[in-house]
Amino acid sequence: MFNKPQAKQDMATINQPHSPAHTPALPTARTKPQSVTPLERETRSVLPTWEAAYHLNREQQTLRLWAMHENGPIRPLRVNGRLAWPVSELRRVLRGQ
Repeated sequence: MFNKPQAKQDMATINQPHSPAHTPALPTARTKPQSVTPLERETRSVLPTWEAAYHLNREQQTLRLWAMHENGPIRPLRVNGRLAWPVSELRRVLRGQ
């Protein structure tokens, strides 16, 4: 039939998951991105989710859940369907207030 693998080797290659070396990974709270400005020196007023998650030592999905359920310690701004996390609020939460 059409698109039928010719040998068992072909089938083994087809069923293997993608190698992580070929897929660029987004930074998580566990991995430090290459260039992150320390929060005390940050000049931007808001940060993207991945950067806010790094500073809070949380996964990005945790912050997205906080935004969706509106039950986290920080409420993000929504700009054209994207989440923007206020730096002042990040500082407040990290100070423990």
